[in-house]
Amino acid sequence: MISVIVPCFNEEEAIPLFYQEMEKIREQMEETFEYLFINDGSKDRTLEVLRNLASQDEAVQYLSFSRNFGKEAALYAGLKEASGDLVTVMDVDLQDPPEMLIEMKAMLEINADLDCVGTRRVTRDGEPPIRSFFATLFYKVMNKISQVEVVDGARDFRLMRRHMVDGILEVSEYNRFSKGIFAWVGFETEYLPYENVERVAGETSWSFWKLLSYSIEGIINFSEVPLNIASYLGFLTFLLSLLMMVVIVIKTLVFGDPTIGWPSTICIILFLGGLQLMTIGILGKYVSKVFLETKKRPIYLVKEKSKKKVD
Repeated sequence: MISVIVPCFNEEEAIPLFYQEMEKIREQMEETFEYLFINDGSKDRTLEVLRNLASQDEAVQYLSFSRNFGKEAALYAGLKEASGDLVTVMDVDLQDPPEMLIEMKAMLEINADLDCVGTRRVTRDGEPPIRSFFATLFYKVMNKISQVEVVDGARDFRLMRRHMVDGILEVSEYNRFSKGIFAWVGFETEYLPYENVERVAGETSWSFWKLLSYSIEGIINFSEVPLNIASYLGFLTFLLSLLMMVVIVIKTLVFGDPTIGWPSTICIILFLGGLQLMTIGILGKYVSKVFLETKKRPIYLVKEKSKKKVD
């Protein structure tokens, strides 16, 4: 059986279209499908659409969160509920081409040592240029400073064997960055390239600033380099201050001209103050992660859940 995990946030228009396309693929593959829709605190008719769909097809299951916990929580909830031998994660807006599942399944059948078949976008046609630029920059920076390699353009859309899913569930941390977790757990993975596909309905909830914040979270979760940068900047500033003190003393002894100047003093104070605030901010991000983990709060809360049919 293949478990299909589908996070949803205000996707009442896209869900029927996604289901229709997936049913076509299910007929071609002749596999038993299990749909797991995760309603992540939607404000539109998403939950109503899922209820109707579940009443019509026993293969459709859904979870509805008590509020919006984010896509990472929805992914974790779906993986936790999935019972299939193979598990896939897909976007409901059809930006993850369903027909690729056929080739992904075939690759797993041919290569018994392969644990996962992922997908990666090789083009970003249709995206704003600045968004594409920062996305490419993120992958370059992430792979330079992190211990795990995140493939450029890699999507959450992937087909995984059960033992890989179990490994991912072992990583039950509160601060989640799935792309990094998929890479961290290891397992043999191959990627299928494809060109960007625009969403079929609705509007994306991922603004530029949300994506930027998500990228920063990913870097913080999988790298200690920002902490090292803060330490290096502090040390270099200390050396620079020593050098400036020597210059001032020599200038005073040789020329008898003590350094004066209110503007230069203010500039130095502002520079050092800004540097201190930046390093404190970096430290604060890591401390906040520790703070959230030690609270042991649940990753998500379920308000409503479909009833599984009993054969």
